[in-house]
Amino acid sequence: MSLLMNACAFLVKVLVLPLYIAEVTGLLSFYKRVFPLLVYKMSISYNGKMSDKKKELFRNLEKFYPSKGSLRILEVGCGSGANFEHYPTGCKITCTDPNPHFQKYLNKSMAKNDHLVYDSFIVASGENLKAVEDNSVDVVVCTLVLCSVNDTQKVLQEAKRVLRPGGAFFFLEHVVSEPSSWVYFFQHVFQPFWYYFGDGCETTRATWKHLEAAGFSDLQLRHMQPPLFFLIRPHIVGYAVK
Repeated sequence: MSLLMNACAFLVKVLVLPLYIAEVTGLLSFYKRVFPLLVYKMSISYNGKMSDKKKELFRNLEKFYPSKGSLRILEVGCGSGANFEHYPTGCKITCTDPNPHFQKYLNKSMAKNDHLVYDSFIVASGENLKAVEDNSVDVVVCTLVLCSVNDTQKVLQEAKRVLRPGGAFFFLEHVVSEPSSWVYFFQHVFQPFWYYFGDGCETTRATWKHLEAAGFSDLQLRHMQPPLFFLIRPHIVGYAVK
């Protein structure tokens, strides 16, 4: 099976060679402008299928309210704001994303979810949250982001830095499948193509291992198989406490 996977993956790499060249030469930069629209459209379908899972996850936000004031949430890789509808009324939201072209669709989500208080939109990667102060937020939310960051461990360390003691990192991520499965086979075969389609997204990451190694005081994590496209069906969901 491994020989077949390697052969198929090599063929896919050959087929996506023009995309690689376009990326290196900068010709693919226009996709940064198109990608937010695709995410905005796809998030509608994703939210429909994952609504119950998100409600279950974000119900736990109540555990992390400060003793005084409103809940302060930092959403890393906020995209088009697909999680806003699940946040409790009165939360103060700070959004970050490395792609500034998301702001147009983020504004649409903000208008639809006026039960929240929006602080700011910061153009920044998850690895570099220097605009956010140490120990300044109650919750960091990161959904469908760790699949495409350059340094997962750095993102998690930045999340720990900005969280107050006792605050929590909430996550919902697609991950690599079991090595003996056909899903695992196709995830690795089509990864070179998926990388360009998903603007750096990878289907082959065992993200739970990074969370386990990040040094949180408590980790509530479970694996699940929601009704999604088979390449991104394996998911992890939960929260980790600083």
